Amino acid sequence: MEAIPIDRTDNKKRNLILGILFDAIGMLSFTVPFIGEFSDVVWAPIAGYLMTMMYKGTVGKVGGVFTFLEEILPFSDFIPSFTLTWIYNYLIKSKNAQ
Repeated sequence: MEAIPIDRTDNKKRNLILGILFDAIGMLSFTVPFIGEFSDVVWAPIAGYLMTMMYKGTVGKVGGVFTFLEEILPFSDFIPSFTLTWIYNYLIKSKNAQ
């Protein structure tokens, strides 16, 4: 089956929505103090992988490593790594390319 081409605007909106969702999932460990941090052992590699799938190239690789570290390190879940990567990729990087 052939993939349907998706333009950059659709990816932009999709990545923003998914990024906010994934950041919210990552912050769920705050709901159960101390025990919730152990859930990050499962979520950290998943989040890193999702980041590399959402953003190709160097942005995805660096973002994936950053997201993994942010999720695996205790008490750092408040950092919205998916949203920050979206801001970098679609606002900062795009502005510099013009």
